[in-house]
Amino acid sequence: MIKVLIADNHPIVRMGIRKVLEAAEGFELIDEVATTEELFEKLKDTTPDVVMLEMDIPEINGIAALRKIKNDYADVKVLMYSGQSEDVYALSAIRAGAFGYLSKSSGIEYITAAVTKVSEGSMFITNELAQRLAFDEGTKKPRRFFRKLSTREIEVLKLLASGKRNKEVALGLNLNEKTVSTYKARLMKKLNVDNMVDLLQQAKALELY
Repeated sequence: MIKVLIADNHPIVRMGIRKVLEAAEGFELIDEVATTEELFEKLKDTTPDVVMLEMDIPEINGIAALRKIKNDYADVKVLMYSGQSEDVYALSAIRAGAFGYLSKSSGIEYITAAVTKVSEGSMFITNELAQRLAFDEGTKKPRRFFRKLSTREIEVLKLLASGKRNKEVALGLNLNEKTVSTYKARLMKKLNVDNMVDLLQQAKALELY
């Protein structure tokens, strides 16, 4: 069972997500909170697999709350969601440590798919958002890095950039360590680097952290 905690100050939204999770198999809604104060009080006593965190939750903004969760509760994965523009907030959320970003305008079926993928340690964004992020906001030209890298390679690079070792990346993505080493070598070749320091600099340029 994937244990989920919802953090959103809108009761109707919380109810809607709760109904979706309760109707699906494999999910346990352990609680729901309306503020970041309630969220961090709850995290002292419970360890959800995934926190669904609303970007505009009161008290501490969503990005700051996300960074605190990442720092204080490293085992808890965060799926950020918002009614705000994906183009504006998605990269910021992922760079701050979210494992996924979901717009409130997305289809209901994305909720369970996103929570499942994030719980596995994989990155989730919708195909539509991925296509938009593939283009530079200023020039509208394809981003050089996104053209080169597959979704799985970006996931591996994101986890490496977050400080995880090969074994941890393998566990997070359900791969073996040899496969992770292969991905790392492929990333270095595609990004034209020959050491981890430069690879992480490329990850920074890609805005993964």
